[in-house]
Amino acid sequence: MRTDYFLGLSEEGFHRIAYTEWGKPNNTHRPIICAHGLTRNRHDFDSLAKHFSYLGCHLYCPDIVGRGDSDWMKSPMHYTYEQYIADMNALIAHSGAKTIDWIGSSMGGLIGMFLAAMPNSPIRRLVLNDIGPQVPAKGISRLSRYAGRDPEFNSLKEAIQYYKMIYSDFGDLSDEDWHYLTEKSIKEIRPGTFSSKVDPGVTLAAAKSKIAWQAFLHPIKAMEGTLFDVNLWQTWRNIKCPVLVLHGEQSDILLPEIIDKMQATHDKTEVLHVPNAGHAPALLDQTHQEMIYRWLAQHD
Repeated sequence: MRTDYFLGLSEEGFHRIAYTEWGKPNNTHRPIICAHGLTRNRHDFDSLAKHFSYLGCHLYCPDIVGRGDSDWMKSPMHYTYEQYIADMNALIAHSGAKTIDWIGSSMGGLIGMFLAAMPNSPIRRLVLNDIGPQVPAKGISRLSRYAGRDPEFNSLKEAIQYYKMIYSDFGDLSDEDWHYLTEKSIKEIRPGTFSSKVDPGVTLAAAKSKIAWQAFLHPIKAMEGTLFDVNLWQTWRNIKCPVLVLHGEQSDILLPEIIDKMQATHDKTEVLHVPNAGHAPALLDQTHQEMIYRWLAQHD
């Protein structure tokens, strides 16, 4: 395992993207990129990446710009999926790989979908953790209740309690799991005071500032995620590679009817249901990790 960074490029200039690389390049497994959710970071995949690298896999786990140890944008208007896609394309180029596999949780899954749907995509197998081509507005509304907050904590214990509350849908996590995830998600900003390692500008609330401008160009599209569900079905129909969908059985983001339609419109889609989890399963259970690994191996 090693930690490094590469450079992304935006209207503001260059920015650093931190990542952890697990394992080494080999001829048996193509590289795997693991992309985290909206307000999360690369350490969400530490357990999975450690296990996979032990099995011979080579993985890259980046902090999407504005999160973790990556740089922050000066303007929240530059936190866009276009930017995330460009940055992840830079990571693929940085890896030197001609083809890759992709594991994405929530936002990281959407980034993977956009990349996989493009002509000549390097993605050969796609794993989506509790996300699909339709995102219910009600679910987005729930996420927005905590996305955009910038809380401060007086101790690690206080931070753990906060994360247990807002990420309760992660599933059955041990006290050790919560301690690790929290420790990797906060930074000390003053002696004895901690805050989240995420720019408040990356959140859904900031993205809504674009609605006024978008309304001139696409009045219906501009309301997606607020009044209407986000609709990415055309993107989904352009994906040709095999897809494994992980579904938190209590999820309000990936609903059963969405999964049914995904399978009806993409015959290479398989589903793994994760009990006692909502949006999105933490992927810390080694049983689930093994299932993902076997699925990737079967579709090589």
